[in-house]
Amino acid sequence: MYLWGRQEGAFFSDCVVFFSHFNGKSIYPYPMGAGDRRAALERILADARQRGIPCRITSMTKAEAEELEGWFPGKFLIRTDRDGFDYVYAIDDLADLKGRKFQKKRNHVNRFRAEYPEAVSVPLEPDNLEKAQEMVEDWYRQRLEEDPHGEYLLERIAMDRAFRHFKALGMEGLMLMDGDRVLAVTMASRLSRNTMDVHFEKAREDVDGAYAAVNCEFARFLREKHPELEFLNREDDMGLEGLRKAKLSYQPHHFEEKYWACLMEDLHGEGCAEDTLD
Repeated sequence: MYLWGRQEGAFFSDCVVFFSHFNGKSIYPYPMGAGDRRAALERILADARQRGIPCRITSMTKAEAEELEGWFPGKFLIRTDRDGFDYVYAIDDLADLKGRKFQKKRNHVNRFRAEYPEAVSVPLEPDNLEKAQEMVEDWYRQRLEEDPHGEYLLERIAMDRAFRHFKALGMEGLMLMDGDRVLAVTMASRLSRNTMDVHFEKAREDVDGAYAAVNCEFARFLREKHPELEFLNREDDMGLEGLRKAKLSYQPHHFEEKYWACLMEDLHGEGCAEDTLD
C-alpha cells in the first residue's frame, strides 16, 4: 500500500483504516486487524459523508464481503473485482517447470540459457541496487516516451519507492546478469509464513526468454533461501489483456478473489457508478 498511490491511515477500535488515493479515485480498503471492524466501518461511512464523497470499499476477500453484508444488509452493492484477483502459484511449479503444461515456458528458459550461457543470478543487495535501477529506468523511459501519461507512470513511482526503501520494506530481489549487463530484475517481500508477494518483474525486451528465466530463477532462489515457502503471489492483472494472458500462462495454483462495495445511496453519484468500479 505504501508503494502504490497515496495513503492516509488511522488506528480505530484496534483496527487500521485507510483512505487511499489511486489512479484518480478515492477509496477505503477494508479495515484490517482483530478489533471491532464493524465500528471501523461505521467510522469509514461517517468519514465519507463528512468529505462529501461516495463510500467505496475495496480489497475485500469473500469472507469480508459476506461480513460487510451481514452487518449492513442491503446497504451496499457488492461485486467481484476480477481485475483485482491475485494470481497465486505453487513455488515448485515456477521453480521446476515440470510437465506438459509448462513445455512452452521450459522452451523459453532453455532458449535464454542457450543464448546467454554465461548469465548468472545475482541477489539484490544495497551495493548493487543502483545497477538494477539503471536497467529499470531504461525500461520505463522507453515506454513513457511512447505514452507519458499511461499506466507505467504510477508503476514507475512505485518501483522507485521500492528501490529507495528496499531494506525498510523487507524487499528481496534478483538480477539476471550477463557480464556487466543487467538482463532482468525482480523484487518481492514476505506476505505470510508460506507466501511471498512478487511486486515487480522487468526484463529487456530484446533478450529472448528473459522474463521466463528470471521468473524461474527467482522461484528457485526463494525456495532455497526460505524452504518453508509454498506459494508466490504475483498480484493482479489490472484488467490488462496482455498481462492477464501472461499470468494465466504460468498456470496459477489458485486465485485470491477480491470484492468491492459501494454504498447503495451513492451508486448514481460521481465516480460510483457500477461501470466505473469494475
